[in-house]
Parts: sequence; C-alpha cells; structure tokens
Amino acid sequence: MAAASTTTEKRKKPGVFLSLSAGAIAGAVAKTTIAPLDRTKIYFQVSNTRGYSFKSALKFIKLTFKESGFFALYRGNSATMARVIPYAAIQFTAFEQYKHLLQVDENGVKTPVKRYIVGSLAATTATCITYPLDTAKARLSVSTTMQYKTLRSVFVKTYREGGLSALYRGIYPTILGVIPYAGTSFFTYETLKIIYHEETGHQVTSPWRMLFGMIAGLAGQSSSYPLDIVRRRMQTGRVPAGWGPLRTIVHIYHTEGLKRGALQRPQYELVKRAGRRRSFFHHLRKGDGTGASLSSLLEFPSQEKKFLKISL
Repeated sequence: MAAASTTTEKRKKPGVFLSLSAGAIAGAVAKTTIAPLDRTKIYFQVSNTRGYSFKSALKFIKLTFKESGFFALYRGNSATMARVIPYAAIQFTAFEQYKHLLQVDENGVKTPVKRYIVGSLAATTATCITYPLDTAKARLSVSTTMQYKTLRSVFVKTYREGGLSALYRGIYPTILGVIPYAGTSFFTYETLKIIYHEETGHQVTSPWRMLFGMIAGLAGQSSSYPLDIVRRRMQTGRVPAGWGPLRTIVHIYHTEGLKRGALQRPQYELVKRAGRRRSFFHHLRKGDGTGASLSSLLEFPSQEKKFLKISL
C-alpha cells in the first residue's frame, strides 16, 4: 500500500509553475485573513514595556480602530503581501523540489530525518531571498505615516541609514529560528499525513490538512518563538545596531524576564495561518481536476470518523 501511495504521489507531483502559483495564493489568502492579528503580534514583540495578554491585545485592536480607522489594522499589509507571496511561493516550491531531490519517503521507505532537513532547507531558501521585504514589513507595521508613508519609503530611508546590511539586519537569528521552525513544522505535517493514511487507508482531505497544519504550526512556532522576538527587535531598531542575536536575547531576558520578554506568545493567529496556508496550498496545486470545492475545507467526510476517534 505504501508503494502504491508513492506511485500515486509521483504521478500527481505538481510542476514548478503550479507549485509557485498555489504557494503564492495560499500565502496571500492566509496572511490577509489574519493581518490585524499579525500587526498586534508584532506590536507586542517589539515593545519592551507592554507584556502580552489577550485583554491587552483586544485593547490594542480597539484603540487602533478607534483612533485610525479599520484600515489602520491592515497597515503594513502591502509590505506583507510583497513578502508573503514570493516567500510562500518559493518555500512550497523549494519544499517539493528538495523533497523529490532527496527522495523523501519514496519507495515505501520512511525517512523522518530527511523530512526535517527538507523543511528547513525550503524555508531557509525562501528567507534568504525575501528577507529585505520582511524587514520593510516589520518597520511599516510598527511605524506611523509620519515615519514611513509607503513601502518604497521604508526601503529608501532604511538603505540611506545603513546600506544593504540594514535591510538584512536580524538575518542570523531569523535563519537560526527558521531551521527548527520549518523543520519541525514540515516534519510534523508530513508525519501526520503518513499516520493518517496508514490508519484509514484514505488520502488526506482538506479539513485534515488544515488540522494537521495547525498542529504543525503550533509545534514549529513553539520551537523558535524566542528567536522570532529577537528578529523583530533587531529589524525595527529596538536594540543598538551593534548587538548580535545572543546579546539581544540575554538583554531581553534580564530586563523583561522569560514570560514577558523572550516567551510572550500571541501565537493563536500563527497556528490558524499555518493550517489555512497548507490546506489552501494542497487544494490549489491539484492539477488533476479532482480537487473539492472550497466549502469542503470545513467538512469532515464520514469515513474519517474512525481516525478522529483514534487521534483523540
């Protein structure tokens, strides 16, 4: 059965253009859905005076809406789209290509270590290519229109202040964080798919892909979140220019503590995004005409109840 499944996967392996398109659309839809929550997350990540709580997050959203209007909650989303579309496209395409190149879980042979490596390689590739866009997005999200009016003004002002290196500031903690995050995330997601297939004998459907994506996102984000805070502080200039990742995280720990500083976790939106992104990606990349309607993303077929009981 494993060999048959492998043969089916090979036959359905999407082309590069299809993977790029599906990844780009999936990333854009998922990120736009939770854009206000993402801006809220970044606000608390870069603040060294305000600890995160659900109540304070709601207060920030309400205050932003009251003072600046609804679209202020989406401030920085243009920069987000400029980064997420190429990032998601490159990441998912690279994952499929690395997976094929390294022969991950092919011919009925399980290769868990390769699953982890391929996820890390894909995310590292996408990060290195799109990192300046991530820096611009972070700065635009925590600034006012007086500081940066447009995405272009962020690039121009940042480049004038510190050159190209300023746009790549924080790249080292980002890579250090991306490796465990993407490795754990993709490893968990692919492993859950394999377990599902072995337990039910069916191919994984969209609702389960979304659920597995949420679990994988939670596992990956939990493994790298402190480094994500370091990255945001460095990107937005909240720490001195000469500081490295280690000195930054030590400083955060000493001045803000573990819970309020390095481990404050407004992660709920990241979990939802991870599930939606993977589910949309696999739905959109199907080129054989067998994909279900988007409404099926919210429906669990009756034959899957057996696996639901097993997994719970």
